[in-house]
Amino acid sequence: MATMQAVRTGSAAGARRRRVSKRHQRRAILVFLGPFLTLFAVFYLVPIVYSVYQSLLKVERVGAFGAPREIFGGLAQYQQVFASEDFWASISRVLLFFCVSIPVQLGLALVFALLLDSAVPKWRRFFRLTFFAPYAVPGVIAALTWGFLYVPSLSPFPAVAENANLLGSGLVMFSIANVVNWVYTGYNMLIIYSALQAIPGELTEAARVDGAGQFRIAWSIKIPLVVPALILTGVFSIIGTLQLFNEPTVFRLFSNAVASNYTPNMIVYATSNIPNYHLAAAYSVVLALATCVLSFLFLKITQRRAFG
Repeated sequence: MATMQAVRTGSAAGARRRRVSKRHQRRAILVFLGPFLTLFAVFYLVPIVYSVYQSLLKVERVGAFGAPREIFGGLAQYQQVFASEDFWASISRVLLFFCVSIPVQLGLALVFALLLDSAVPKWRRFFRLTFFAPYAVPGVIAALTWGFLYVPSLSPFPAVAENANLLGSGLVMFSIANVVNWVYTGYNMLIIYSALQAIPGELTEAARVDGAGQFRIAWSIKIPLVVPALILTGVFSIIGTLQLFNEPTVFRLFSNAVASNYTPNMIVYATSNIPNYHLAAAYSVVLALATCVLSFLFLKITQRRAFG
Protein backbone atom coordinates (compact mmCIF):
# COMPACT_ATOMS: atom_id res chain seq x y z
CA MET A 1 0.00 0.00 0.00
CA ALA A 2 2.82 2.38 0.97
CA THR A 3 4.59 1.48 -2.29
CA MET A 4 1.50 2.31 -4.38
CA GLN A 5 1.12 5.62 -2.57
CA ALA A 6 4.79 6.47 -3.28
CA VAL A 7 4.31 5.62 -6.98
CA ARG A 8 1.24 7.89 -7.22
CA THR A 9 3.07 10.70 -5.44
CA GLY A 10 6.03 10.34 -7.81
CA SER A 11 3.76 10.34 -10.88
CA ALA A 12 1.96 13.45 -9.71
CA ALA A 13 5.26 15.22 -9.05
CA GLY A 14 6.54 14.21 -12.52
CA ALA A 15 3.39 15.50 -14.18
CA ARG A 16 3.69 18.78 -12.25
CA ARG A 17 7.32 19.16 -13.36
CA ARG A 18 6.35 18.55 -17.00
CA ARG A 19 3.61 21.18 -16.81
CA VAL A 20 6.04 23.67 -15.28
CA SER A 21 8.63 22.83 -17.93
CA LYS A 22 6.11 23.35 -20.76
CA ARG A 23 5.02 26.66 -19.21
CA HIS A 24 8.66 27.80 -19.10
CA GLN A 25 9.11 26.73 -22.72
CA ARG A 26 6.08 28.74 -23.82
CA ARG A 27 7.38 31.79 -21.97
CA ALA A 28 10.82 31.41 -23.55
CA ILE A 29 9.24 31.14 -27.02
CA LEU A 30 7.23 34.30 -26.43
CA VAL A 31 10.31 36.16 -25.11
CA PHE A 32 12.38 35.22 -28.16
CA LEU A 33 9.58 35.81 -30.69
CA GLY A 34 8.26 38.94 -28.99
CA PRO A 35 10.60 41.48 -30.66
CA PHE A 36 10.03 39.99 -34.11
CA LEU A 37 6.25 39.78 -33.70
CA THR A 38 6.13 43.37 -32.42
CA LEU A 39 8.15 44.75 -35.34
CA PHE A 40 6.24 42.56 -37.81
CA ALA A 41 2.93 43.90 -36.53
CA VAL A 42 4.05 47.55 -36.38
CA PHE A 43 5.89 47.77 -39.70
CA TYR A 44 4.00 45.18 -41.78
CA LEU A 45 0.51 44.36 -40.59
CA VAL A 46 -0.52 47.81 -39.34
CA PRO A 47 0.44 49.62 -42.60
CA ILE A 48 -1.44 47.01 -44.64
CA VAL A 49 -4.57 47.34 -42.52
CA TYR A 50 -4.28 51.15 -42.59
CA SER A 51 -3.89 51.15 -46.40
CA VAL A 52 -6.96 48.97 -46.83
CA TYR A 53 -8.88 51.27 -44.47
CA GLN A 54 -7.78 54.40 -46.38
CA SER A 55 -8.71 52.80 -49.70
CA LEU A 56 -12.31 52.46 -48.51
CA LEU A 57 -12.68 56.20 -47.85
CA LYS A 58 -13.33 59.10 -50.19
CA VAL A 59 -13.40 62.88 -49.90
CA GLU A 60 -16.68 64.72 -50.15
CA ARG A 61 -17.33 68.47 -50.29
CA VAL A 62 -20.53 70.35 -49.60
CA GLY A 63 -20.85 72.76 -52.48
CA ALA A 64 -18.02 73.97 -54.70
CA PHE A 65 -16.07 75.62 -51.90
CA GLY A 66 -17.13 73.53 -48.93
CA ALA A 67 -14.64 72.06 -46.53
CA PRO A 68 -13.56 68.54 -47.53
CA ARG A 69 -14.48 65.67 -45.27
CA GLU A 70 -13.71 61.98 -45.41
CA ILE A 71 -16.61 59.55 -45.67
CA PHE A 72 -16.91 55.82 -46.23
CA GLY A 73 -16.86 55.25 -49.96
CA GLY A 74 -17.01 51.48 -50.15
CA LEU A 75 -15.34 50.18 -53.30
CA ALA A 76 -15.51 53.48 -55.20
CA GLN A 77 -11.71 53.84 -55.28
CA TYR A 78 -11.30 50.29 -56.54
CA GLN A 79 -13.77 51.00 -59.37
CA GLN A 80 -11.45 53.82 -60.49
CA VAL A 81 -8.42 51.53 -60.24
CA PHE A 82 -9.95 48.79 -62.39
CA ALA A 83 -11.19 51.38 -64.88
CA SER A 84 -7.77 53.05 -65.13
CA GLU A 85 -6.17 52.29 -68.48
CA ASP A 86 -2.91 53.90 -67.34
CA PHE A 87 -2.61 51.53 -64.38
CA TRP A 88 -3.13 48.35 -66.40
CA ALA A 89 -0.87 49.65 -69.15
CA SER A 90 1.85 50.14 -66.52
CA ILE A 91 1.28 46.58 -65.24
CA SER A 92 1.68 45.29 -68.80
CA ARG A 93 4.80 47.41 -69.23
CA VAL A 94 6.54 46.01 -66.13
CA LEU A 95 5.58 42.45 -67.12
CA LEU A 96 7.20 43.06 -70.51
CA PHE A 97 10.16 44.52 -68.63
CA PHE A 98 10.31 41.31 -66.60
CA CYS A 99 10.43 39.20 -69.78
CA VAL A 100 13.16 41.44 -71.23
CA SER A 101 15.33 41.85 -68.16
CA ILE A 102 15.03 38.90 -65.80
CA PRO A 103 16.08 36.00 -68.09
CA VAL A 104 19.28 37.89 -68.93
CA GLN A 105 19.86 38.82 -65.29
CA LEU A 106 19.36 35.33 -63.87
CA GLY A 107 21.24 33.72 -66.76
CA LEU A 108 24.28 35.91 -66.12
CA ALA A 109 23.98 35.33 -62.37
CA LEU A 110 23.97 31.56 -62.91
CA VAL A 111 26.96 31.69 -65.27
CA PHE A 112 28.97 33.89 -62.89
CA ALA A 113 28.11 31.65 -59.93
CA LEU A 114 29.22 28.55 -61.85
CA LEU A 115 32.45 30.27 -62.88
CA LEU A 116 33.13 31.28 -59.29
CA ASP A 117 32.42 27.77 -58.08
CA SER A 118 34.91 26.30 -60.52
CA ALA A 119 37.50 29.13 -60.48
CA VAL A 120 40.96 28.99 -59.01
CA PRO A 121 40.50 29.53 -55.23
CA LYS A 122 42.96 32.42 -54.96
CA TRP A 123 40.88 34.52 -57.44
CA ARG A 124 37.49 33.52 -56.06
CA ARG A 125 37.23 36.29 -53.46
CA PHE A 126 38.34 38.96 -55.95
CA PHE A 127 35.72 38.02 -58.56
CA ARG A 128 33.03 37.58 -55.93
CA LEU A 129 33.56 41.14 -54.68
CA THR A 130 33.87 42.47 -58.23
CA PHE A 131 30.57 40.97 -59.36
CA PHE A 132 28.79 42.01 -56.16
CA ALA A 133 30.15 45.60 -56.05
CA PRO A 134 27.40 47.15 -58.28
CA TYR A 135 24.77 46.05 -55.73
CA ALA A 136 26.40 48.37 -53.20
CA VAL A 137 25.67 51.33 -55.50
CA PRO A 138 22.26 52.92 -54.72
CA GLY A 139 19.75 52.56 -57.55
CA VAL A 140 19.43 56.33 -58.03
CA ILE A 141 23.21 56.76 -58.40
CA ALA A 142 23.40 53.83 -60.82
CA ALA A 143 20.57 55.27 -62.93
CA LEU A 144 22.22 58.72 -62.99
CA THR A 145 25.57 57.23 -64.00
CA TRP A 146 24.14 55.15 -66.83
CA GLY A 147 21.80 57.98 -67.84
CA PHE A 148 24.75 60.32 -68.42
CA LEU A 149 26.37 57.61 -70.54
CA TYR A 150 23.21 57.40 -72.67
CA VAL A 151 22.83 61.19 -73.27
CA PRO A 152 24.64 62.08 -76.53
CA SER A 153 25.79 65.50 -75.28
CA LEU A 154 27.30 64.02 -72.09
CA SER A 155 28.34 60.52 -73.10
CA PRO A 156 32.05 59.72 -73.67
CA PHE A 157 30.77 57.84 -76.72
CA PRO A 158 28.53 60.49 -78.34
CA ALA A 159 28.44 58.85 -81.77
CA VAL A 160 27.12 55.58 -80.31
CA ALA A 161 24.64 57.31 -78.00
CA GLU A 162 23.30 59.55 -80.78
CA ASN A 163 22.96 56.86 -83.44
CA ALA A 164 21.50 54.22 -81.13
CA ASN A 165 19.03 56.68 -79.48
CA LEU A 166 19.10 54.68 -76.25
CA LEU A 167 16.68 57.07 -74.55
CA GLY A 168 14.05 56.95 -77.29
CA SER A 169 10.70 55.25 -76.86
CA GLY A 170 11.91 52.13 -78.68
CA LEU A 171 14.96 51.39 -76.53
CA VAL A 172 14.45 53.16 -73.21
CA MET A 173 13.05 50.00 -71.61
CA PHE A 174 16.19 48.10 -72.58
CA SER A 175 18.33 50.96 -71.24
CA ILE A 176 16.54 50.78 -67.87
CA ALA A 177 16.82 47.00 -67.91
CA ASN A 178 20.56 47.33 -68.41
CA VAL A 179 20.82 49.44 -65.23
CA VAL A 180 18.69 47.00 -63.22
CA ASN A 181 20.70 44.01 -64.47
CA TRP A 182 23.99 45.75 -63.71
CA VAL A 183 22.90 46.34 -60.10
CA TYR A 184 21.14 43.07 -59.26
CA THR A 185 23.04 40.38 -61.17
CA GLY A 186 25.72 40.18 -58.47
CA TYR A 187 23.09 39.94 -55.72
CA ASN A 188 21.38 36.99 -57.41
CA MET A 189 24.76 35.47 -58.17
CA LEU A 190 25.57 35.30 -54.45
CA ILE A 191 22.30 33.47 -53.70
CA ILE A 192 23.02 30.89 -56.42
CA TYR A 193 26.66 30.64 -55.39
CA SER A 194 25.61 29.90 -51.78
CA ALA A 195 23.42 27.08 -53.09
CA LEU A 196 26.36 25.72 -55.08
CA GLN A 197 28.47 25.66 -51.93
CA ALA A 198 25.92 23.36 -50.29
CA ILE A 199 26.35 20.64 -52.96
CA PRO A 200 28.28 17.70 -51.46
CA GLY A 201 31.80 17.49 -52.87
CA GLU A 202 31.44 13.72 -53.24
CA LEU A 203 28.98 14.19 -56.11
CA THR A 204 31.26 16.34 -58.25
CA GLU A 205 34.29 14.23 -57.32
CA ALA A 206 32.49 11.05 -58.42
CA ALA A 207 31.54 12.74 -61.71
CA ARG A 208 35.20 13.69 -62.30
CA VAL A 209 36.29 10.10 -61.62
CA ASP A 210 33.76 8.98 -64.26
CA GLY A 211 35.38 11.35 -66.75
CA ALA A 212 32.88 14.24 -66.73
CA GLY A 213 34.23 17.68 -67.57
CA GLN A 214 33.32 21.01 -65.95
CA PHE A 215 30.49 21.70 -68.41
CA ARG A 216 28.98 18.24 -67.95
CA ILE A 217 29.21 18.53 -64.15
CA ALA A 218 27.55 21.96 -64.25
CA TRP A 219 24.77 20.85 -66.60
CA SER A 220 23.95 17.48 -65.03
CA ILE A 221 24.69 18.04 -61.34
CA LYS A 222 25.05 21.65 -60.27
CA ILE A 223 22.24 23.35 -62.19
CA PRO A 224 19.53 20.79 -61.23
CA LEU A 225 20.56 21.10 -57.57
CA VAL A 226 20.37 24.92 -57.54
CA VAL A 227 16.90 25.08 -59.12
CA PRO A 228 15.31 26.06 -55.74
CA ALA A 229 17.73 29.02 -55.55
CA LEU A 230 16.83 30.00 -59.13
CA ILE A 231 13.12 29.88 -58.22
CA LEU A 232 13.80 32.04 -55.16
CA THR A 233 15.64 34.66 -57.23
CA GLY A 234 12.77 34.53 -59.76
CA VAL A 235 10.24 35.37 -57.04
CA PHE A 236 12.47 38.20 -55.79
CA SER A 237 12.68 39.47 -59.37
CA ILE A 238 8.89 39.49 -59.81
CA ILE A 239 8.48 41.49 -56.61
CA GLY A 240 11.29 43.89 -57.55
CA THR A 241 9.97 44.38 -61.10
CA LEU A 242 6.47 45.30 -59.94
CA GLN A 243 8.06 47.74 -57.48
CA LEU A 244 10.20 49.37 -60.18
CA PHE A 245 10.46 53.07 -59.34
CA ASN A 246 13.93 54.59 -58.87
CA GLU A 247 15.42 53.89 -62.28
CA PRO A 248 12.49 55.09 -64.47
CA THR A 249 11.97 58.11 -62.21
CA VAL A 250 15.61 59.15 -62.72
CA PHE A 251 15.36 58.45 -66.45
CA ARG A 252 12.57 61.03 -66.70
CA LEU A 253 15.37 63.58 -66.37
CA PHE A 254 16.94 62.35 -69.61
CA SER A 255 14.11 60.93 -71.69
CA ASN A 256 10.67 62.11 -72.81
CA ALA A 257 9.71 58.47 -73.37
CA VAL A 258 9.31 57.90 -69.60
CA ALA A 259 6.12 59.48 -68.25
CA SER A 260 4.87 59.75 -64.69
CA ASN A 261 2.65 56.69 -65.30
CA TYR A 262 5.44 54.47 -66.63
CA THR A 263 5.26 51.95 -63.77
CA PRO A 264 2.55 51.13 -61.18
CA ASN A 265 4.63 52.56 -58.33
CA MET A 266 5.07 55.83 -60.24
CA ILE A 267 1.28 56.06 -60.62
CA VAL A 268 0.87 55.53 -56.86
CA TYR A 269 3.46 58.25 -56.21
CA ALA A 270 1.89 60.69 -58.68
CA THR A 271 -1.60 60.04 -57.27
CA SER A 272 -0.45 60.65 -53.71
CA ASN A 273 1.14 63.94 -54.82
CA ILE A 274 -2.18 65.30 -56.15
CA PRO A 275 -2.97 64.53 -53.23
CA ASN A 276 -5.49 61.70 -53.43
CA TYR A 277 -4.31 59.33 -50.71
CA HIS A 278 -7.41 57.13 -50.82
CA LEU A 279 -7.03 56.35 -54.53
CA ALA A 280 -3.27 55.87 -54.05
CA ALA A 281 -4.04 53.38 -51.24
CA ALA A 282 -6.39 51.48 -53.54
CA TYR A 283 -3.69 51.35 -56.22
CA SER A 284 -1.25 50.02 -53.60
CA VAL A 285 -3.61 47.30 -52.39
CA VAL A 286 -4.35 46.10 -55.94
CA LEU A 287 -0.62 46.18 -56.77
CA ALA A 288 0.20 44.13 -53.66
CA LEU A 289 -2.48 41.57 -54.55
CA ALA A 290 -1.19 41.37 -58.14
CA THR A 291 2.34 40.79 -56.80
CA CYS A 292 1.13 38.00 -54.50
CA VAL A 293 -0.86 36.31 -57.29
CA LEU A 294 1.99 36.47 -59.82
CA SER A 295 4.54 35.22 -57.28
CA PHE A 296 2.24 32.34 -56.29
CA LEU A 297 1.63 31.37 -59.93
CA PHE A 298 5.36 31.53 -60.67
CA LEU A 299 6.09 29.28 -57.67
CA LYS A 300 3.42 26.76 -58.64
CA ILE A 301 4.50 26.58 -62.29
CA THR A 302 8.24 26.42 -61.68
CA GLN A 303 7.99 23.95 -58.78
CA ARG A 304 5.72 21.67 -60.83
CA ARG A 305 8.17 21.67 -63.73
CA ALA A 306 11.25 21.40 -61.54
CA PHE A 307 10.11 18.74 -59.09
CA GLY A 308 7.34 16.98 -61.02
